[in-house]
Amino acid sequence: MSGKLKSIAVYCGHQFGNDKQFARDAALVGEMLAKNDIRMVFGGGDVGLMGTVATAALKNGGQVIGVSTDDVLARQEPAHPEIYVKVVDGVNERKQIMFDLSDAFIILPGGIGTLNELSDIMTMQQIGETNKPLFFLNTNNFWGPYAELVKHMMDCGFIESMDDYHIFNADNPEQLAEQVLKY
Repeated sequence: MSGKLKSIAVYCGHQFGNDKQFARDAALVGEMLAKNDIRMVFGGGDVGLMGTVATAALKNGGQVIGVSTDDVLARQEPAHPEIYVKVVDGVNERKQIMFDLSDAFIILPGGIGTLNELSDIMTMQQIGETNKPLFFLNTNNFWGPYAELVKHMMDCGFIESMDDYHIFNADNPEQLAEQVLKY
């Protein structure tokens, strides 16, 4: 992929977590995307970090697209009232549409759903199905244990090399912005 990233999917928690810095950083990510004319694609919810990043993008004039499902997930993550949310049949279709609409991915702190989306993208990178970049925002070392697990998988011989992966790690929103804008 060459040229400026035009559309980035943001994966993050539908809760706030117990560290106020998570929400502050999520808002800065939304602001960064908007101010750099990068369309944000996300799960469509108006809750937790998901709602925070979308609201910040909108407040700064950004374009935001939500993708959600018409099932239990939709009840857990009520749609953001200020954006168009494309409703699909299930979570796998949701993930595929978000992938198709995006040039890259940003991973903020989150739970099992965020981890699932992250694993899908890393698997696609591993098998050569995509080379779209993946940017981690490692607020207060949230993703540190995950990085240790990946290293452990490598040490145990389950991951041969990370050379073909397009993964970037940032400790703060400013560093993340620099990486995204340089890509």
